[in-house]
Amino acid sequence: MPELRRDDSLWILDFGSDENRFSPDWLDAVNGHLDELEAATEPGALVTTATGKFFSNGLDLDWVQAHPDQFFPYVKRVEEFLSRVLTLPVPTVCAINGHAFGGGALIAFSHDYRIMRGDRGFFCLPEADIRIPFSVGMSALVQSKLAPRSAIDAMTTARRYGGAEALSAGIVDAVASEEEVLPTAIELARSLAGKDRGTLGTIKQRMFASVTAALAEPLA
Repeated sequence: MPELRRDDSLWILDFGSDENRFSPDWLDAVNGHLDELEAATEPGALVTTATGKFFSNGLDLDWVQAHPDQFFPYVKRVEEFLSRVLTLPVPTVCAINGHAFGGGALIAFSHDYRIMRGDRGFFCLPEADIRIPFSVGMSALVQSKLAPRSAIDAMTTARRYGGAEALSAGIVDAVASEEEVLPTAIELARSLAGKDRGTLGTIKQRMFASVTAALAEPLA
């Protein structure tokens, strides 16, 4: 399960050591950790990462198949999670240690900055291949973070990007070795950790107002 630790002004959230899919229990745990982060008032920064082969494989499709009547409420909860991370009142950096697929890629896009392991792991939006179209809000999120050409390629081809390709497409901000991906993210987060929470939170809420509004729309 996800774990949160604190080092002075830096908060490090480890999503876990398996596929880190967004099960209801996993979402409960992560939101509980974000509650703790948001309850603090002093400046800080958040780094998210994971342990092992995966950063996150996104939606828990096994849970969805077992609870088909709860699909729409479940997806709305995931969208609320994306919106929450997008507008957190602290700088956010994700250290993508391994595969980031589907919702895992979307939560990476919800961060301010992305550092990806360069030697192994893929970043992929597989929706076009698995026949699950993006919601209006998820589409808005991706398009808010990518140039139009890169958004078309990532969203319509289900392409798997390695670290170098993801950097070239503007999906991530830097690549690093397995040993350096987390330290690189931490170094960047520390350099940004002094910002006033109230000011930064307001800036993000206004900057991404159209995205959060789209994420709040009812599902078609």
